[in-house]
Amino acid sequence: MAGFVFVENTFMVPYTREVADFCDPFSCGDDDLDDFFANDVFLYEEELLGKTYCWINKDNHREIVAIATLSYDGIKAYTLDKPSRNAFQRKIPQQKRHRSYPAVLIGRIGVNKAFQGKGMGVGSQLMEVLKYWFVDENNKAACRYMLVDAYNTENTIHYYLKNGFKPLYKTEKGEKDAFGISDEESLGSRIFFFDLKLIAPV
Repeated sequence: MAGFVFVENTFMVPYTREVADFCDPFSCGDDDLDDFFANDVFLYEEELLGKTYCWINKDNHREIVAIATLSYDGIKAYTLDKPSRNAFQRKIPQQKRHRSYPAVLIGRIGVNKAFQGKGMGVGSQLMEVLKYWFVDENNKAACRYMLVDAYNTENTIHYYLKNGFKPLYKTEKGEKDAFGISDEESLGSRIFFFDLKLIAPV
């Protein structure tokens, strides 16, 4: 798998029950995510709460390399504390500022354990693919940002920071206050965003 190039060595299809039944069981090493992709993902699809895609190895059509569940969302600026709101809106011209901004939510994302930790950068390659989907000229709806409610763990936070995401709330306290979480409770996840304007064609 040395030199594995995500866009060249995989093909993308919607993740359906038929695909799941045909392919080998998918595991990214996280029990919660594995259970979601094996079971709950299809309920989300039926209720129009998320659309899931998978990337299959061209050399082995039973091997799923990565999966991602996406849905449309929004960033409501009026819900942010003042430091977070100021930082978030800094690059938006005053006359274009709104109470809410269109975004796409990465609901779940996973990379096959077999493609992790081998210096292939499959996770980052997948994220590049997702970003460019939403600045494509054929995209049917405007989308300024990508959002993710990421596990508040060192590895997960590092992954999103490495891929250009920023925390929506400047501090964990600000995020706790926004969601009514007491100072004594731990913050299980953090919201990160990526500004798609950074890669949009001029």
